[in-house]
Amino acid sequence: MKSSKGLSSWIPVGVVFIVLFVHVGRLHFMPDSRIVAQANSQYWVRVPVSTNRGTILDRNGIPLAVSVPAYSIFVDPKFWEPAQASKLEGLLPSKTVSFLSSSLPGRFHWISRKMPPAQAKRIQALGLEGLSFLKEKRRIYPQGALLSHILGYCDIDDNGLAGIERQWDLDLYAPPQIRFLIRDAAGNLLNTMDDDAAVEETPGAVVLTIDSRFQHVLEQRLEEGIRKAQGKWGAAVCLDPKNGDVLALVSWPNYNPNIRESFDPKILRNNAIGRVYEPGSTFKPIIVAFSLEEKWISPGEKILGKGSIKIADAVISNVNKKAYGLETPEDILINSCNVGMSQIGLRFDVYRAYETLRQWGFGASTGIELPAEEEGLLRPSDQWRGVAPANIAIGQGLAVTPLQLAQAYVPLVNGGKLLRLHLVKQVTNGEGKVVYESHRDVLREVLAPGTSRWIRQALRKVVTKGTGKAALTPLEEVAGKTGTAQVAEKGIYSEKRYVASFAGFWPWEDPNFILLIVVGEPAGSMTYGGQIAAPIFRQIVEDMHHLHFAEEIGRRS
Repeated sequence: MKSSKGLSSWIPVGVVFIVLFVHVGRLHFMPDSRIVAQANSQYWVRVPVSTNRGTILDRNGIPLAVSVPAYSIFVDPKFWEPAQASKLEGLLPSKTVSFLSSSLPGRFHWISRKMPPAQAKRIQALGLEGLSFLKEKRRIYPQGALLSHILGYCDIDDNGLAGIERQWDLDLYAPPQIRFLIRDAAGNLLNTMDDDAAVEETPGAVVLTIDSRFQHVLEQRLEEGIRKAQGKWGAAVCLDPKNGDVLALVSWPNYNPNIRESFDPKILRNNAIGRVYEPGSTFKPIIVAFSLEEKWISPGEKILGKGSIKIADAVISNVNKKAYGLETPEDILINSCNVGMSQIGLRFDVYRAYETLRQWGFGASTGIELPAEEEGLLRPSDQWRGVAPANIAIGQGLAVTPLQLAQAYVPLVNGGKLLRLHLVKQVTNGEGKVVYESHRDVLREVLAPGTSRWIRQALRKVVTKGTGKAALTPLEEVAGKTGTAQVAEKGIYSEKRYVASFAGFWPWEDPNFILLIVVGEPAGSMTYGGQIAAPIFRQIVEDMHHLHFAEEIGRRS
């Protein structure tokens, strides 16, 4: 009886709590109409806003990619009158003006992202109700199309999508700031964070090994040469053979990362690292060099250079089937004799030759600090049957990237040391701490210094009295090798499609520069590397000579 009495005393308390819960629930799920109106007039939206992205610089401290002030525009349809859209004609794309001319749903729509301040201020001066402006940062490339394939580009929210921007995105990227935007009942925009007073995180920076002066020369001269030869594509690589620094890296056709309308999937590929081709005769010095090392040939021996030779079920011929008679290995390089080279290929220990080419870096990426690098094509030694060794000796039956071939010329000219190539000199994080720094890195010693010296002398003679005479200049003592490779179509070499190239270095006795020029599929009257690529090489060498001379004069003054 006593317990029943105690229970009944709690019943009124329970009833009170039930009434309170019902009332709170009703207010929450069925609020007063005045509260609903107030909530609709005072709304908030959470907007991410881009901040400073890290700077990319060349080796001399010249800015190549920076973040600059910009404005983004959005519209609140509640306060926007579509009839106002006509005032924006000529200031915004016609598509955007058409969008603003119609009745819009919701409370927030982006109208334009990262507009230059001058253009934004012209729109702001119109005083159109419903349009609001936010300060952001926009990624720009001060040098325009220069270095476009190296630098790459970002999306609208500053995420790196290609090139250095993508490879080093974690170090360059700065997290967006969040703006909480509120409108009062009068339509005034209230920003909870002051744009000018906002504290921005300091991002990192990337310093390249590239010299933008050399890059400009290579890009200009390569484009001129390709257009003259009516080529479809091209690439150029300039290296320092003493430390492995990439001083210039060019792919043509190029694009301007500041102008998204110029983007075309066909031109976004970096031909210097992302296209493979058969190197042709520019490969011959490498074959001769390691054949001398392996004692498969000797410097003074004579090899019969007939006009053509039949090997297995194939015939290998010299240009115009010219016969050179008895030739030393040096003569074979000077004359670019295919028949002589094919006989060197027949002396290969194919397993040893395959492993040697792997040691030189063929069939593997160089590891350069860029995304999307191709490995090239090098068939396993058990597939080197019949004419295959002879084909490889003349630069056919394998494929390389321009950067791979340029890297292989490093031990040819620097005393035999294959170096790791570097495009990035240093990377720092937002605290100024160095997170990456490149140094001279010897991968392997693949040649004896004496063999390297012999090759330099032979390639000097290629330009003084052989196929590379068009590369000769009185300003520098250059050396190098021409190349003309047929393009294979469905397993058969085309008689109409070629890749013309020239690989050279200077000064030949103690080189400071290696330069490779590749012109893909010229359609003009000239097709040979000595006619097309060698003159481009000469022009670049002379331009770089004048740059160096002007720099020396500037230092003295």
